Amino acid sequence: MKWIAGVDEVGRGPLAGAVVTAAVILDPNHPIDGLNDSKKLSAKQREKLVIEIEQKALAFAYGRAEVEEIDQINILQASLLAMKRAVESLPIAAHEAWVDGNKAPSLSIPVRTFIKGDATVPAIAAASILAKVARDSEMLRLHQQYPDYGFDKHKGYPTAAHVAALQKFGPCPLHRRSFGPVQATLSFA
Repeated sequence: MKWIAGVDEVGRGPLAGAVVTAAVILDPNHPIDGLNDSKKLSAKQREKLVIEIEQKALAFAYGRAEVEEIDQINILQASLLAMKRAVESLPIAAHEAWVDGNKAPSLSIPVRTFIKGDATVPAIAAASILAKVARDSEMLRLHQQYPDYGFDKHKGYPTAAHVAALQKFGPCPLHRRSFGPVQATLSFA
């Protein structure tokens, strides 16, 4: 049997927080209904699917790149690094990785990229859902630490409310200083 790991990331666009990835090897004998791009599912649907993915997948793992890494090597390279970490953390070695998008992480196994793979490839969709739920949960926890920024609502994305909070309070340690809207507020910090 050839094990294919679906891989996706969540969190390239936000101004704050880590970029989180997941890698999933689905079990062909235990299909999961309802897999789709995590952005096309409600939070309730994603939460339900995470439980099913964790129960039915042959293997899954998470990877991440922290804010300092994002600022040091840029968000694309940090996303690829986080994907590599997820694939290398799988408890079962994958024979191939199928990645959402058009950029591939450097892996020791063959990699295929799929534009809109999170909507068309079930294993990538599963990875998208795991990564989204993990990152959103983390931002909800971090909101308790930094309540001024509204991470519980926008999860770090550059909404008008988030940019206004940045301008009012300056960046917190979760903010990506290499991102323009954050750089513009550094004089307030």
